Order: sequence, then C-alpha cells, then structure tokens
Amino acid sequence: MIIIYHCFGGSHSSVTAAAIHLGLLSSDRLPSRDDIMALPYFDKTTDNDFGSIRFIGFDDNNNAVYVLGKKSQSDRFSNVLTGIAELLDKKDDLTAVNTMGRVNWSMKLGGYTSRKIGMAGLGRPVVIQGTIKAFWELVNLVEMTKFKILNRTQN
Repeated sequence: MIIIYHCFGGSHSSVTAAAIHLGLLSSDRLPSRDDIMALPYFDKTTDNDFGSIRFIGFDDNNNAVYVLGKKSQSDRFSNVLTGIAELLDKKDDLTAVNTMGRVNWSMKLGGYTSRKIGMAGLGRPVVIQGTIKAFWELVNLVEMTKFKILNRTQN
C-alpha cells in the first residue's frame, strides 16, 4: 500500500501526519519544538518541491508513506492521484490523505512567512506553535487513515 499525505506546501501538516503514521512522533504526547524540527522535510521545502512525491518511510505493515505539496489543489489532488492509480489498475493500493482540514491559522501564517517569504526566523516559531496546537487533530486523521487501510486490506 502507498499512503500519500498531502498539504499546500508539503512542509508542515503532511510531514507531521506522516511522522505520526510512522511513529517518528509519538501519538500519545505532544511533541517538543526539537521533535518537530528533527522531522525530515519539516519547514525545509522549496518551490522546486511542489508536485514532488517524497518518500518518508515504511510503516509497521510495510506500507510506503510519502508526502506531497500540491499548492491550492485541495481534494482535487486526491482525485487526480486516485484516478492515476485507477488507470494503472492500482486503486486499492493507494490512499491519498489531504491534511489541509487540520491546518490552523498559525500554521498558514507561519508557513507562508517561513517558506514563501523566506523569513524562517520569524515564521518557523509560529508554524511550530501552530503544529503543536493542531497535533491531536493530526493524530486523529492518521488513526482514521490507518483504520481505513486496515478495513480495505481485510475486505
């Protein structure tokens, strides 16, 4: 199974969700600033990364977990990914998860300031605080995703 967590920039909410999924962040306690900054790709993407599917790791069930920044394509991007998988007769092997519904204003403002404007010193603390604030919602999204995958593989 391939799981692709996607968000606007592929730098914050999708990376955090993928890290929770893989156990890089514990799902039973809030992460520290250092825990978040240690994540691969967190607040490190550039304009060249948009549209690139980036591998994060394999989960306990050997599912490959990826992240993707897709700008303002919202759920349409999930539809594109699912459509391509269907064309390749692999629809049951792909789960696309839009993390944007869990993004708060602090994440948006901090992410914009850090990544788009290039003022990481100003934006990074804001996006980290927003990520910590959104953490339990991201944990919930990951748990729902794992449940969906479990149901799919048992049927």
